Amino acid sequence: MAWFSRLILFTTFLLFCSISISAVQKPKALILPVSKDAITLQYVTQVQQRTPHVLVKLIVDLGGTFLWVDCNNGYISSSYKPVHCGTPHCALARSGACAETCMAPAGPSCSNNTCVVNVENTIIHLSTFGNVIQDFLALPSTDGSKPGHIVTAPLFSFACGSEVGLEGLATGAKGMASLSRAKLALPNQLADIFKFDHKFAMCLPSSTSASSQGVIFFGSRRTPYVFQPGVDASKSLIYTPLLINPVSTAGSFFQGEKSYEYFIGVTSIKVNGKAVPLNSTLLSISKDGNGGTKVSTTNPYTVIESSIFKAVVGAFIRESGLTPVKHLAPFKHCFDSSKIGSTRVGPGVPSIDFVLQNESVAWKIFGANSMVKVAEKVLCLGFVDGGVEARTSIVIGGHQLEDNLLEFDLARSRLGFSSSLLFRQTTCSNFNFEARA
Repeated sequence: MAWFSRLILFTTFLLFCSISISAVQKPKALILPVSKDAITLQYVTQVQQRTPHVLVKLIVDLGGTFLWVDCNNGYISSSYKPVHCGTPHCALARSGACAETCMAPAGPSCSNNTCVVNVENTIIHLSTFGNVIQDFLALPSTDGSKPGHIVTAPLFSFACGSEVGLEGLATGAKGMASLSRAKLALPNQLADIFKFDHKFAMCLPSSTSASSQGVIFFGSRRTPYVFQPGVDASKSLIYTPLLINPVSTAGSFFQGEKSYEYFIGVTSIKVNGKAVPLNSTLLSISKDGNGGTKVSTTNPYTVIESSIFKAVVGAFIRESGLTPVKHLAPFKHCFDSSKIGSTRVGPGVPSIDFVLQNESVAWKIFGANSMVKVAEKVLCLGFVDGGVEARTSIVIGGHQLEDNLLEFDLARSRLGFSSSLLFRQTTCSNFNFEARA
């Protein structure tokens, strides 16, 4: 993140010459860098926040309802403002309570007449209470191919969590950054502040190397997504509808509240081009909110309901002709990698296709995204058995998302997906963060 810190220092003085850089130079789009934590396998980003600016490390979350940070330890800012009860921003936060009287020393996490919300750590599914405040948030602009000047949102709304909520997060993380469809999540809030299209795109890195960074784009539909050597991944997107789960999948929610997470309509699964026999009713979302397929950054690997898992694995073993070896948790099926060839898109194993609205639209998962190296000469099928009572039948996890560009178009309620960028001889880590506008 050195480029980000240097760029912030270079432009910090500009922030104090005007109310906001965005008032002087309105961006076409914004970006955030994304790295992969080697221990937790969580995806991590960093934003500049507060006055004076502080670099804050956050976990990327396609769920959740807003960006939240620990305000109880070292949150110092001269520009924060509490969001008071009864205000429009409190209504957007869907607050269920009001902190009328603060019983602790006044500060970001304690103010009178302040909007109170549930703050959820979606990694360990822990919910705590916290108040909503506003403060500066700064991100780099982009033309789609390189970083530009830093742009500041002076009144970005977020929730104050606490130290207990940081349990299970990657070392150094101070909270989570929600990319969900909620009104105060990053995509909708940035779109409202900067008059962007209500959409974002995400490209997760497959390596935990410090030099390997993926990217998240926020902004105009006309902005390309360019990865070295000059590959515009926006031109290879295939689209499928985003579905609404009628029942919230959050840890705590209001009666009748719909899910803010992203669901897609998988209608069948193929292995090596052959349909897998399975109970197709599990692929639909029931009126009770069960079943279906969602996309997640907080699950490191795809989790599949038991009967579907067994059917897919059985078909994979038959089509590959591979002999299983001793497995290693969390995986149940591993193989001798010396018996597996190599291709441009990873280990040479049968593809696994999630067929969507029709037979011609399929999310194809090749070896780089289906297999996981767990030991010398051992590759495991990177899917996890979710049990017979899985709330969601398929949760597409991080490993299966890596080096795939995903565009979440909230206005059109559709997901664009590229399948593996390795086919185009590039990766998510090839966004040129070192270039300058």
